[in-house]
Amino acid sequence: MRVVHESGRVLASEVETADSILAQGRGLMFRRSIPDDYALVFPFGEQVQRSLHMLFVPFPIDAVWLCDGVVQQVTTMRAWVGFGRGLGDTVVEAPAGTFDDVAPGDRLRIES
Repeated sequence: MRVVHESGRVLASEVETADSILAQGRGLMFRRSIPDDYALVFPFGEQVQRSLHMLFVPFPIDAVWLCDGVVQQVTTMRAWVGFGRGLGDTVVEAPAGTFDDVAPGDRLRIES
């Protein structure tokens, strides 16, 4: 799988899906690091406010909240203490800096 910007630029080529309640609750907690081309996708299915925390995540990340593939919010979250909240049916987490050139209104695709 990969995460692709509407421009065709590949943002992540090593993509994992958090598709169970356990995987969604754990997220990136307890990992020491993630590869530069990594993303964790949370497919929730319905558009509601989603909160993210950085408890037990020792490195900064970028997060995007998507509604039907359209970026609603982009946030860089600090290690250990970061918190983010946004409207989305999908959330994507990646290493800090991955979404520097992504803005609300852009489209992202999760491709197999």
